[in-house]
Amino acid sequence: MNSLETAGKHAIRYDRPAAIVVHFGHNNVWDIRIAEDHKEEIGTFGELFARLKAIPADYAHLSDDPWYRKYVKMAGENYEKPYPRPMPCGSLLLGFDPRTTEVLGHRLHLDSGLCDVYLLVDGSRVTLQLFVEQQADRLWASVKEPEDGSRALAGPAFMNRIKLIPDPETPPELPRYAVSTDRERRRLAFRQTLPFSLSEDGTAAGHPRDRAFRLSVEVQSAETFAETGAELEASVRCASGFLLCVSLEEGPDSFVPAAADIPSDRPDESAFARALAGSLDGWREYWSRSGVALEDEELERLWYRNLYFYNCSVKPDATCPGLFANWSYGKIGSEWHGDYHMNYNTQQPFWVAFSSNHAEKHLAYASMVEQVLPLSRRWARDYYGLRGAYFPHSAYPVEMSMMPYPVPHWGWEVCETPWTVQSLWWHYLYTMDREFLADRAFVPMKEAVLFMVDYMKRPEASGEGWSDDRYHIYPTVVPELYELTPGFKLNRDCIVDLTLTKFLFRAFGSACEALGREEQEAELLAEVRDVLSRFPDYPTAESRRGTVFVSVSGEDPEVVYNVPNSVTTVFPGEDHGLHSDPETYAIAVNSYRNHRNEGGNDIVFCALAGARLGQLDLERFKRQVNYCMLPNGTCTDKLLLSGGRYSDTTPFDYMSSMGVWFENFALPAVVNECLLQSYNGILRLFPNWPSGKRAEFKTLRAVGAFLVSALWEDGEVQWAEIRSEAGSELKLYSPWTAGEVIVRPTRPGETIRLTKDRQGG
Repeated sequence: MNSLETAGKHAIRYDRPAAIVVHFGHNNVWDIRIAEDHKEEIGTFGELFARLKAIPADYAHLSDDPWYRKYVKMAGENYEKPYPRPMPCGSLLLGFDPRTTEVLGHRLHLDSGLCDVYLLVDGSRVTLQLFVEQQADRLWASVKEPEDGSRALAGPAFMNRIKLIPDPETPPELPRYAVSTDRERRRLAFRQTLPFSLSEDGTAAGHPRDRAFRLSVEVQSAETFAETGAELEASVRCASGFLLCVSLEEGPDSFVPAAADIPSDRPDESAFARALAGSLDGWREYWSRSGVALEDEELERLWYRNLYFYNCSVKPDATCPGLFANWSYGKIGSEWHGDYHMNYNTQQPFWVAFSSNHAEKHLAYASMVEQVLPLSRRWARDYYGLRGAYFPHSAYPVEMSMMPYPVPHWGWEVCETPWTVQSLWWHYLYTMDREFLADRAFVPMKEAVLFMVDYMKRPEASGEGWSDDRYHIYPTVVPELYELTPGFKLNRDCIVDLTLTKFLFRAFGSACEALGREEQEAELLAEVRDVLSRFPDYPTAESRRGTVFVSVSGEDPEVVYNVPNSVTTVFPGEDHGLHSDPETYAIAVNSYRNHRNEGGNDIVFCALAGARLGQLDLERFKRQVNYCMLPNGTCTDKLLLSGGRYSDTTPFDYMSSMGVWFENFALPAVVNECLLQSYNGILRLFPNWPSGKRAEFKTLRAVGAFLVSALWEDGEVQWAEIRSEAGSELKLYSPWTAGEVIVRPTRPGETIRLTKDRQGG
């Protein structure tokens, strides 16, 4: 399997003995139905908290209580429905006679998005070239131009039939797709309605918010184009060449016309050339934003391959990708609804956007936050009785009136509220885009602050009953580990809650200062300062390696994690790292080295923390990447260790068949952090790079809106070039003098070049 991609949609191509098949998907195309039953039965946080406190603390599990078992089943019923989910958009089959035609192989060009398929036709070699437009939802295919530049229209014909195949697992209760065939235009098409809801009898009700998509294929010229009798199939003979175009239209049902009514220019050589030129321009612009040249070729390939896939899967103005982005076929891409999981999965792929200088990609995430904000406000008000917004554990890009997964043992993960808005602040720090901060980041951040202040100042979370004067995050749930426990023994002050809340509070103060809103927000800022002055300490334990951070007080330091909670103060909390005092740094390093992970969510997450500490073993990192790599070049999550949620008989690769894991396209962020760090506002060059290997990078983005280029060779930095976009004050750990920080003002657009003998100017 190989990928042929562009932002916002995809086409996956694979070979079989008698056909080439291309699958289509699009970030905007979803089965938008949603189940929202039991609204009145969910109750409120206060009601549930009281009942859960009454369950005996000596129970082994809360599920030992019959009431809670029944409640969990009820609260999870909506999520058990197979929808919402990404909706596959059908497939194109190009058929040929294997007695005369053989597929020899293919090559995907990461620099241009072109895919060449090599065929042997009647003893002659033919190259079929495919690409997806960067500016439109169209795929083009043609015989490739030979080396002399003339198009090979006289080459042997290889194709004898074309067919469109609606997804074979389209839910039967959806309206049947409409088919159209236009012999004169040599075009096949089908149109699928995606209803907003179904009526009581299970049929589409014709709602004004219904959506639809239409897939069509048109062949430029053919001696024959005739229906075969099979639906959406035509026999084709192209003795003089081959060129076709596949179009995907999507949107509101009223926007996508009936199949026979869409006008379009016929595909021809000039249209192909224009589309190809535009696509090549798009890829050139993308790759011009940043680059690396590493003596470690394996890491260099990892960097470019994953950024290629990243560009294929997210576009600023398209729907934010979920777990499996726009790759869907049958049940592939539908696990967990392919939705947004807000305890790292949805956030992780956007970690790469900033340092790789593709911050515009993050706008899709910002739009997702805006979409879920009204629901999050209602949940804070109606469920918790508090101000602000409580962001969901799971969410969909469809209209929601209640939390999709209100089951307390995951839905009470408090960390997800500060985590959801964290990257909005990063967007500002890395771009210094004050307009973005004012118009798109500040309100969601403030809403999260309001909730966290109120939640920590509840009577149950401080004062009487606690042996200190602190405000606590209670109750809460450690991500992917203990759920709720009897007596809430492991449900207070989880380290990821603490570090992300501290990050949020500090960021909010800085945002108010940047926007001149300190007087306007004086009351809330005073509450934040009060909470920070009485903030809980990070939980620790004694391990064989010394003192380590743990996810929650009372935890065994030998526990097997899924999410690497014990290193979250390093990343994403950014409270600890190479800048820390020696004692704290030692605890953070101990925690990283002591960490045991079962392999669910660590390949980027844990490695990035290691890089932030200057402790990442790059050879071991590469071995894990290779272990997790699939034949198409993407990385899945594979199991590493039993003893947590997995047993010795759990298939080690059970997640590999679920789809393409969008989150792991953030792997280049790990490499970036080995080359350049700026999280604390001070640039640090090559903090985790082997001394004996050459490395050069160009225009990686740093905090303060700096674009940084540098060369490492012969065990030291040879030069660095820093372009200031916003005129921020530059702070840089000197690459040549230990302990020295270079500080100097900059002007917008100024470029500073540093060499060993000349540090500035």
